[in-house]
Amino acid sequence: MKKFASDLIVTARDALAGRVIHTPVLPLESSKIAPYIPADTKLFMKLELFQHTGSFKARGALLGVDWLADAQKAKGVVTFSGGNHALATAWAARKQGISAKVLMTEAADPIRIEGCRALGAEIVLVPDMARALPMLDQIAADEGRHILHPFNDVNMAYGAATCGAEFVEDAPPLDIIVLPVGGGGLISGMAAAIKRHNPAITVIGVEPKGADSLSRSFATGTPATLDRIDTIADSLGAPMAMPESFALARQNVDDIVLIDDSAMADTMLLMRHALTLVAEPACTASLAAVLGPLRDRIRGKSVGVLACGSNISPDRYARYTADASLPRL
Repeated sequence: MKKFASDLIVTARDALAGRVIHTPVLPLESSKIAPYIPADTKLFMKLELFQHTGSFKARGALLGVDWLADAQKAKGVVTFSGGNHALATAWAARKQGISAKVLMTEAADPIRIEGCRALGAEIVLVPDMARALPMLDQIAADEGRHILHPFNDVNMAYGAATCGAEFVEDAPPLDIIVLPVGGGGLISGMAAAIKRHNPAITVIGVEPKGADSLSRSFATGTPATLDRIDTIADSLGAPMAMPESFALARQNVDDIVLIDDSAMADTMLLMRHALTLVAEPACTASLAAVLGPLRDRIRGKSVGVLACGSNISPDRYARYTADASLPRL
């Protein structure tokens, strides 16, 4: 990944203006959600699940395709993803009229696989992400395709930064912003923009306990690789932290907390019940954290959370929430 420069966030925003959705920030103060929020706490949610292809990934993918040389566009792009980045890459490639090949796991949500296919991408199914990495390099070498990495590319950091810049500009002054963590591309870019706007804002990441590569990396000071991934939040299931995105996150992220899958499942129900939003597990991570392990820490403060994605099939949604319940008041 090329070096990230915060003064180029404005350039990225200009490049995406009118091409991605400037998603709204919602005050969580309705009578249905307010009882779940700690007293004297003001909570604001950026609804990035309304972005093109249903997630924040569209921003960085479009920048990545934009920045290719004409000769590279002629060869096309390739990536690996649990689904959201694959969808975003397929969409961005179609917008520019170039070829996209995406490696996805056999266990990926069928709605994401079919969504990529509908956007014209060539799908390669692999048993797991560990198998995808060597295949990715081989495809790039054999076909000349450019790799659009899901989180360790500077275009993804700048794309996420545009989301962070919108958030702090559109919301009232915030004390804390809580963001989901997968590979680190989202939080590293958003945190850079947030701290550029106001260094006093505390940025906290949220990882599933079964996919905690960034928190392990923070603890040891070096990027960590996981032996296995065990979480329903497949969008947060990166198998490793990468040096560049880890370094950028370490500069601007103040803390990381872990949550159980059950907390995300419960919050999926809560978001449907209180906000009329159908959210994938990763989309609930920020809210689940502020209503769970961060509850005492956010009390009396102004807090931002991110709803990052909505790509989940009805069958999978039903399975994940079958044993879930609304959080206790």
